[in-house]
Amino acid sequence: MHAQILKTMFSPESIVVVGATNRPGSVGLAVMQNLIRGGFTGGIYPVNQRTRYVQSIRAYPSVLEVPDPVDFAVIIVPAPMVESVLGQAAERGIRGVVVISAGFKEIGGEGVERERRLKQRAEELGVTLIGPNCLGLINTNPSVSMNASFSRIMPRRGKIAFISQSGALCTAIMDYAAGHNIGFSKFVSFGNKAVVDEVDLLEYLKEDPETEVIVMYLEEISDGRRFLETAREINWQHQKPMLAMKSGRSQRGALAASSHTGALAGSDSAYDAIFAQSGIQRMENLNDLFDAAIAFARQPLPKGNRIAIITNAGGPGIMATDAAERYHLELAELSRDTRERLMEVLPPTASVANPVDIIGDATHERYEAAIRTVLRDKSVSGAIVILSPQAMTDIVRTAEIVPRATRGIRKPVLCVFMGIVDVSEGVRYLENNGFPNYFLAEQAVHAMAAMVYFASRLNIKGKRVKHFAVKHEEARRYVDTLLEAGSPAYLPQTAADKLLEFYGFPVLKGALVRSEEELDQALNDFVFPVAMKIDSADILHKFDAGGVFLKIKSKEQAKDTYHKILENARRYNPTAVINGVRVEDMAKKGLEVILGGNRDPKFGPMVMVGLGGTFVEVVKDVTFRLAPMWERSARRMLESLKMYRLLQGVRGMPPSDVGAIAECILRLSQLMSDLPELCELDINPLIVYPEGLGCVVADSRAHLHHSGGSACTGKTDDEEYADETPR
Repeated sequence: MHAQILKTMFSPESIVVVGATNRPGSVGLAVMQNLIRGGFTGGIYPVNQRTRYVQSIRAYPSVLEVPDPVDFAVIIVPAPMVESVLGQAAERGIRGVVVISAGFKEIGGEGVERERRLKQRAEELGVTLIGPNCLGLINTNPSVSMNASFSRIMPRRGKIAFISQSGALCTAIMDYAAGHNIGFSKFVSFGNKAVVDEVDLLEYLKEDPETEVIVMYLEEISDGRRFLETAREINWQHQKPMLAMKSGRSQRGALAASSHTGALAGSDSAYDAIFAQSGIQRMENLNDLFDAAIAFARQPLPKGNRIAIITNAGGPGIMATDAAERYHLELAELSRDTRERLMEVLPPTASVANPVDIIGDATHERYEAAIRTVLRDKSVSGAIVILSPQAMTDIVRTAEIVPRATRGIRKPVLCVFMGIVDVSEGVRYLENNGFPNYFLAEQAVHAMAAMVYFASRLNIKGKRVKHFAVKHEEARRYVDTLLEAGSPAYLPQTAADKLLEFYGFPVLKGALVRSEEELDQALNDFVFPVAMKIDSADILHKFDAGGVFLKIKSKEQAKDTYHKILENARRYNPTAVINGVRVEDMAKKGLEVILGGNRDPKFGPMVMVGLGGTFVEVVKDVTFRLAPMWERSARRMLESLKMYRLLQGVRGMPPSDVGAIAECILRLSQLMSDLPELCELDINPLIVYPEGLGCVVADSRAHLHHSGGSACTGKTDDEEYADETPR
């Protein structure tokens, strides 16, 4: 909606600065000086009621008195005046505004109401508003050269767009970027995002020809579904890499532990899911963020994950090898022809395996021959070139041969000229010629891994949501009946399994019995051994209550077990409403997986999969995705787990039926999407058998709520995210 006006805001023909001033140390002066010193190519119109000139440019008492057409306004007035100035700007036909002024929801109290009114007014006037409480925005394109911010630095031109919710972080990043020769296409701080949010900016940047890489610092995402769809379009249609740093990995948004899924679904799980499903790579710190960004901006994408390491020192080569394994890169196996060519140009003591160790006395000629020979090998997707400065090393000449050695070869090359002072001139040459340099080999390998990850996802298949033929109407009526009858919010296994049956899950045959006579009759339909479990909405942890017995081998044992289960349950919770005892087929032994669903108060239904069993909350080998999901997402969820190696088969164990698990994940995604009253659902364990033999639901429970959504948590959205207490 705002993308077209944002295009004008980033490339305006004229700017009005409301609150411009000559007062030293003021934001109004900083913005004016930045526009002038940055070489803005359009007109600048300061607005100040108390002076006729600001920085020698004619000033006007109000926006309404500016004589010429203006298409962008920067507002830097006290917070109580902003709404009035916004109205004047709209009256002049200005549709793009950045409000740098603070004093809104970030201060709480009256600031919250002030921002609500500002948002409402902007929407009424049809104004695209960035801010309030932001740094401003920058466009480095020489045809515009606009620094409409109060930053201390005008960044150099580049291919990276940076958007940030934090203005203070922006200033630090610009200083960091200046020290590392990192350039930007666009740079924007969007502050409180009263109107324009991160998705609006992404909508603009996806079409921006100057931007090839998008980097983000986010504190929250306003609309997860819209963000997901926009990011997917940027990644797969426009093929622009996206990197994000999201603050806050606490469990403060976790639900009360009514289910394993709820206990594991912290406030950050939805963000991890959104990033994974959209192809955005989440980075843990600023170094990783920009290490990857500059690699994307300066080097071609790799066509595989097999890298070569060329080094003049054994230690750094080993460190790079270790890092490659850690980041799931393979060391390319060099062809016989490549090794023979290397032996012709390297001394006998050199290693022509990978890593290629060209020995500490390596000259620039030796580096050139090794780099070109290795990159010509078809098995090599990219290379890491390491230089440890020795007394005989010609650092600058070695840097100069890198562009020459790679000429005509479309493979990424990342350099590690180790050190700071001695290598500085060579590093400067590399960076000026498009070759990123890293202080440590691990940094270069991590950046290469980010490139491999992005490239590997460009042509993935299964980018569609699969819809199974399920009994949706029956499930709908069943849920309505339960809620109308005033059934407990928490559904024990018998009720939860019935819901799962409607959606085609492989549930075990079971029967609920309420007396010894019913038990005797029900057992005629089962083959021993059987399992027996308490069925009560008031006893969620059946094992803890002594309510689960397995491998019951006879009717006599079953009758004794029936009474034991009831006694244990009453002792565990004397007030519990007991529906009866469930008799169930014994599941054969297999690998235990947990499947779960929950409803995030901001982003809606989510699905979880991970290592199942009693200690799932301790091990925490789980991953989440938003529902509905693509077919491919189910497989990628499993591939991301530590237990995936177990599923593939280890130490004589056969491979598990991964396809059956993936189908259950997709069915659960459909179930959570279809029934908004379903707040939480646990399938633990889902027992998985060898490939081709499927899986079974061995236990389940669910939580229903009349209205769905955030009501599932019993809290409002604001309360859910304000609670700092881990649960």
